[in-house]
Amino acid sequence: MPAVRLSMRKIKEILRLKFGRGLSNRAIARSVQVSPATVSDCLMRAKLAGVGWPLEPELDEATLEAKLYPPPPPARQPRVVPDFAHLHRELKRKGVTLQLLWQEYKQVHVRDGYQYTQFCELYKRFKGKLDLVLRQDHRAGEKMFTDFSGDGIDIVDPVTGEVQQAELFIAVLGASSYTYAEAFESQELRCWTDGHIHAFEYFEGVAEITVPDNTKTAITHPSRYEPDVNPTYLDMAKHYGTVIIPARVRKPRDKAKLENAVLIVQRWILAALRNHKFFSIQQANDAITEKLEELNARKFQKLDTTRRELFEQLDKPALQALPATRYEFAAWSSPRVNIDYHVELYRHYYSVPYQLVHKRVEARVTASTVELFFKGNRVASHKRGYVKGQHTTQREHMPKSHRRYLEWTPSRILNWAGQTGPATRTLAEKILASRRHPEQGYRSCLGLLRLGKSYGQERLEAACARALVIGSWTYKSVKSILKTGLDRQPLPNERNPNTHKEPLPDGHENIRGADYYQ
Repeated sequence: MPAVRLSMRKIKEILRLKFGRGLSNRAIARSVQVSPATVSDCLMRAKLAGVGWPLEPELDEATLEAKLYPPPPPARQPRVVPDFAHLHRELKRKGVTLQLLWQEYKQVHVRDGYQYTQFCELYKRFKGKLDLVLRQDHRAGEKMFTDFSGDGIDIVDPVTGEVQQAELFIAVLGASSYTYAEAFESQELRCWTDGHIHAFEYFEGVAEITVPDNTKTAITHPSRYEPDVNPTYLDMAKHYGTVIIPARVRKPRDKAKLENAVLIVQRWILAALRNHKFFSIQQANDAITEKLEELNARKFQKLDTTRRELFEQLDKPALQALPATRYEFAAWSSPRVNIDYHVELYRHYYSVPYQLVHKRVEARVTASTVELFFKGNRVASHKRGYVKGQHTTQREHMPKSHRRYLEWTPSRILNWAGQTGPATRTLAEKILASRRHPEQGYRSCLGLLRLGKSYGQERLEAACARALVIGSWTYKSVKSILKTGLDRQPLPNERNPNTHKEPLPDGHENIRGADYYQ
């Protein structure tokens, strides 16, 4: 509040009553009829000017007034207002602080620059006028936010006319708000990972941290403190060198950047394409790409720059480089090892070391390979097989007894059988020939080997000869012959060893004939 300028008569009276009579300020105020504050101001001015009582004889009223009410100092040079938009961009760079920017500002504006406290206050006011998404403190190259938009885009089946809604994947960089969008058939895991891969390639780099929403595709068990990330999603993140930190549950401020990006994409892309008909995902993505370029080239409402310009200045130089190879989608599961030391994956069977029987392992399956892990260590790697019911086995996974079994070959088995006798060799040939794959007859032939050790080679040769005569070419038949002693009995009338049964009579009422099955 400006001081009240008193007349010289009242000033002299105040000085007389104070210094000559010793009255209090309140008493003087009542006497002179001014406020106590005015009395205090007059006395303070007199003190600063060195004026006492009684007044010096040569001190006239004009000189006294000049001493008590000197002219105001010349106006100070106006302060130079900082470029707050530039400061806002610079603060997104790594290691840049407001104090560092103030020091650089003062080096240029030594006399006409604001001091640090006022500098910070003015920037705070500027920042408070920006959109919420721009007020977030995101460092360059630090975060990428991802999610599926709540609204999709309609795809019309060109044949049936059926309309299905494609899901819209959105990714946005924290510092520049540079945005990526792409339509996918669904929100399944493969689409989710492909969306991230395509976003990394669109940005030509990878952010340090990826912040997804708590969608079930990405986070299997949401938790504020220890969320469980889908193993395939985590595997993709490791390949690109980014860290997955989901937004906290029911904490919208954690994903304010993303929420704003979703709204902008819905307004400037989906709404702009609302009257277009798309007959494939590719058609929709071609149109989305065109609108996306326009969005990233449009200026902000309250900043004189664009997303693309900020991206080129801030995020792009700070992003991590892309890996040499693109991530290959891998599905993870936790199968249990069966008693035959194989695990079943997509109806195909893969071996692991036999010591892991009944243990649960982790399986990583890509289009070309199958990797199996136990307690974090890889214990097996196979080329992926697509034939259902088939086994893919590595010799080193088998126990020694099973390895010896694999060392048998058809020629080796027949050579062994020939050492026992011609009937045994012929029976082994017929056993192997009766199987679709000769390997399927190995076990029966090895069973004959054990029978020879138990009953002797002579009895085995006789039993095999009887089996050939009766047309029963099985291990069980030979074992039954030996067990019952039929090998010691004379052979029945000679039958054709190359036929399985006696020829059946023609025309019997119980015989339908080949024509019945045509």
